[in-house]
Amino acid sequence: MADGDSALESLWVAHVDSQSRCVHVSRYQGDEGGAQFPLRTIIADAAAHHSAGIVLAHNHPSGDPRPSKSDCVSTRRLAAAAEALDCTILDHLVFGGRDCSSMRQLGYL
Repeated sequence: MADGDSALESLWVAHVDSQSRCVHVSRYQGDEGGAQFPLRTIIADAAAHHSAGIVLAHNHPSGDPRPSKSDCVSTRRLAAAAEALDCTILDHLVFGGRDCSSMRQLGYL
């Protein structure tokens, strides 16, 4: 992923308005084993920026682009919290090597 060490996991969070224009982007650096998933911070940012939608993206240093169980659980929790703000999780992309998985396309969202 851009501006990051592919040996370390990073989570990118993009907030968009009702016309799908990006209004805020955050990056959370992790380590080889994972990146933090700061649910409260993401929700606070969504409220502050009046986000209509959120797109998440993170990399798997292992090269496996399939979402982990932890990825799915965290994303579902965020989706439930965001719903209270009338905000939708548009997608969560998982990059592994040169491949990418979309949680939306996989039916997890």
